[in-house]
Order: sequence, then structure tokens, then C-alpha cells
Amino acid sequence: MSTRIEIDHRLRHPEKQHRADNPISRKPAWIRVKAPTSPVYHETHALMRANGLVTVCEEAACPNIGECWSQRHATMMIMGEICTRACAFCNVTTGLPNALDADEPRRVAEAVAKMGLKHVVITSVDRDDLA
Repeated sequence: MSTRIEIDHRLRHPEKQHRADNPISRKPAWIRVKAPTSPVYHETHALMRANGLVTVCEEAACPNIGECWSQRHATMMIMGEICTRACAFCNVTTGLPNALDADEPRRVAEAVAKMGLKHVVITSVDRDDLA
């Protein structure tokens, strides 16, 4: 009686099993994102938290947050942090938003002044509930 043995041609040498068949090239330096560690980044983060502000940088999980915040650049997001739409390309939380905060414009202005910005980007979540 003969037994047929199936051979898996994908089996690899034990030393090569945990490496890709085709080595993955290192990403070029310009595309690599460094972990945010600068003191200015941490100051910007503390300022946003102290003023109860929301940024697109955080809500959209932007990989460039360390670079921008280290230069005191931030895109403020007004009208809350919950959007009424669920765009596939966006990482902002979707749901039923809270009531508008009447004090938010003052806090945004204070943060902009403390950061010493000459230019600021302010955007908002979509609030279909206000239509």
C-alpha cells in the first residue's frame, strides 16, 4: 500500500519562516513619522486640554500631529467632537452630538492668543441636527 504525501511548497527553512519572501524596503526618511516628544508639542497638548478644545488633529488621528503641534500649528474643531455623518474617509466620532457650548468661541480665541498664532484654521463637525 502506498501513501501519497502532500507537500506544502510554501514551507520554508526555519530561519526564514518569520521573514517575508520579498523583503520590505525601508520607508524613505520623508515619509516616516516620529513620535511627538518636543516640549512645544506637550505645551500645545496641555493648552488644548486646559481650554477643553477639540482639534481635527486628534479626532482624525492625523499622523502628522507631532510635527504640526511642535510648530504650534493646530486645526481647531468647533461645535463639539461628535459628527452626525459617518464619512468613510474620516475618523471623527459619529453619533448624536451634545448641545452647543456658548463659551467655546472665547476658549478658542484664548488658545490662539496663547499660542501666538498669526493664522489659524477653524473647522467644524457636520451638525445635521441643527438644520
